[in-house]
Amino acid sequence: MKELFITLLYILPLQGMAQSLPLQTFGAGEVRLLPGLFQQAQHTDEEYILALDADRLLAPFQKDAGIPVKKDNYGNWESAGLDGHIGGHYLSALSLMYAATGKQVYRQRLQYMLDQLEKCQLKNGDGYLGGIPEGKILWRQVMEGRGDAVTKRWVPWYNLHKTFNGLLDAWSLTGSTQARDMLLNLCYWSKQVTANLSDEQMQLMLQTEFGGMNEIYAAVAAATHDTSWLYMARRFTHRRLLDPLIAHRDSLTGLHANTQIPKVVGFMRTGMVGQDTTLENAAAFFWNTVVSHRSIAIGGNSVREHFNAVDNFQAMLESPEGPETCNSYNMLKLTRLLFLQHPDRKYMDYYERTLYNHILSSQHPNGGFVYFTPIHPMHYRVYSTPQQALWCCVGTGLENHGKYAEVIYAHAADALYVNLFIPSVLHWKSKSLTLTQETSFPEEDISRVTLHLKKASLLTIAIRKPAWVKESMTVTVNGQRVKQVPATSGYIYVRRIWRNGDIVKIHLPMTTSTEGLPDSTHWAAFLYGPIVLAAAMDTLQMPGLHADSSRWGQIARGDLRPMSMAPVLDLDSPGAVTLQRIGRSLEFSAGHLIADPAFRKLRLAPFYQLHDTRYMLYWPYVGKAAHGSSPSSERHEQQQLDSLTADRVYAGEQQPEADHQLEDEGSNGGTIGDQHYRWTRYSFSYTLKTKTAGAYKMYIRYRYTNADECAGVEIGGQQLLTLCSQPDRVSKDQVAVVDIGHLSAPGAAVKIVFRALAGKASPWIMEVRLIKVR
Repeated sequence: MKELFITLLYILPLQGMAQSLPLQTFGAGEVRLLPGLFQQAQHTDEEYILALDADRLLAPFQKDAGIPVKKDNYGNWESAGLDGHIGGHYLSALSLMYAATGKQVYRQRLQYMLDQLEKCQLKNGDGYLGGIPEGKILWRQVMEGRGDAVTKRWVPWYNLHKTFNGLLDAWSLTGSTQARDMLLNLCYWSKQVTANLSDEQMQLMLQTEFGGMNEIYAAVAAATHDTSWLYMARRFTHRRLLDPLIAHRDSLTGLHANTQIPKVVGFMRTGMVGQDTTLENAAAFFWNTVVSHRSIAIGGNSVREHFNAVDNFQAMLESPEGPETCNSYNMLKLTRLLFLQHPDRKYMDYYERTLYNHILSSQHPNGGFVYFTPIHPMHYRVYSTPQQALWCCVGTGLENHGKYAEVIYAHAADALYVNLFIPSVLHWKSKSLTLTQETSFPEEDISRVTLHLKKASLLTIAIRKPAWVKESMTVTVNGQRVKQVPATSGYIYVRRIWRNGDIVKIHLPMTTSTEGLPDSTHWAAFLYGPIVLAAAMDTLQMPGLHADSSRWGQIARGDLRPMSMAPVLDLDSPGAVTLQRIGRSLEFSAGHLIADPAFRKLRLAPFYQLHDTRYMLYWPYVGKAAHGSSPSSERHEQQQLDSLTADRVYAGEQQPEADHQLEDEGSNGGTIGDQHYRWTRYSFSYTLKTKTAGAYKMYIRYRYTNADECAGVEIGGQQLLTLCSQPDRVSKDQVAVVDIGHLSAPGAAVKIVFRALAGKASPWIMEVRLIKVR
């Protein structure tokens, strides 16, 4: 292995990254943003990136390599087992921002990161580069054939994927041959470390989140023109997810969403590089399923990081843990690949919707990234702070706002696609063409495109006709209206000889509408064209608005207002509505649609403008077709329980279990519908924490699956309860509540152990809450 590591310095040139696709995006530096919403958001991200300390991000890698550190690593997730993941994202963010701006400060900081990381890789001596605590011990176990060793750590392949991807971005976006060589060395190391795992052992290992490792190998295969790397891409192809997708079967309910989406990005990239239409079609089916049946108005998906049932979005409405920003980051990666392979407006319609309403809205105007976007009525979002919060959505957030220009335009040999209406300038070097797009969209519905050419040129310009344009969209060239020829792709094609100074004007009439949830329940969001509108409510009781370094600081843990308090719309069904626009701003009045006079003065504005406030994004509506607006007694009881809950863990769900220090001795997780559970023939435990001092109880929701199950519940080292099945209580959810006494310290840890008794299996444990006694 060491000889291989030393001789890896020849690699093919970067041009190999280009693939033979119907469309391609433009290269680094060919598109620049002009003043507007997105350029401002990019500037905000720049400040956040530069506020991070490179030496603190490097520390996990240096510690693992045995190199003295200049500074200790960051806290939060960077010291809790996911050490080094932000360092990988940081490589990507620096590369993206250098490509987006050309500013040398990003190239210089990237170079510093690469130089220090290369020292770590050289010190390791085998190509390995990572910040995982005691990573060498872990990977030695994997190399010995123990793929299940990864289940004992916090998603190590996912962590390492960020380093792989950061090096790939540094190579592809900045042309760094140093990053190229480091990446290839790391790829060879990973090939060696998994060589002793059978296909069956690999599949077992892939049950633990591994990011988009398959995508990395497919990209390396394309970049090096070495298709042998597709072998590794296929080794990291998780059949448990892929096989149902190939059969066009949606088996996503209950799965951790952002574990699956990067895998599908990898399916698509592997299919594109390997010319495997089976993989491409599986990826397309996944995209259609998620976008059409599992996504809400802002483009996001998931509740508590998991896919809910397609016919029940109630949990998303009730939870403070709404759609996760990382999901949309990866959905846009998948969307981009699908569009390049199959240029259809539906992909760019979704891209636009998600870009404005989830990605753009996920960054605070003064800096800070959002993890969860609750749709619970009158709740709020939490924002990261640079030195304290190091979540996954901080890593993707660093990247998101440096990528705005990546698909504004695309091209074929003699065609230019205008996909998004964002102020920008394109320098198409091979055509000696400069294109300037000037627009204040969505404040106005006009975009003006000016061409600058050294000589006249025959070219097709394809302009997206969004599905949200309900009236006639017009395109003029030098004042002359273009005759539109219907096209199945959803684009208007203008083919002509273009001359210097030609001006294209695009008129995009926008209308207001409401859109329901995919489950067709009586909840609706407002839109203006593709822009989701929401109402600011109040700023009362929003603890943790700007997150500290606490383990769960990404969750808006302020009081969840009862849904019965939400303003109700007088609406029969979602569809076109008339809203009064207030002046030239993007504020609207919906007073005539709001049933309660007390709320009729609320103003709707783009969701991306609302920060530091509780808000209404989805509204309950009651009309002739509705069955009443009062919450059921069951929902009222649930709201009361939520108000008393200090902490809770949903058993079997990946992130909640990681957050609550799952200790596992031979237990198993599973799902039934969209509910997760965990059971054991031995034992497992969680650790929950109080919010304030006081008397507490432990609430346990569980289910017997047969008449021969029994488990003891231990708290504080004592068995306080037994859960033993009875024939008449099988297959029904049960609840047990046990007093645990007075806890005097805020933040006190309470460990609960479930231990199988009498040689029997435990019941399914579904939910555990620490609740305060009134």
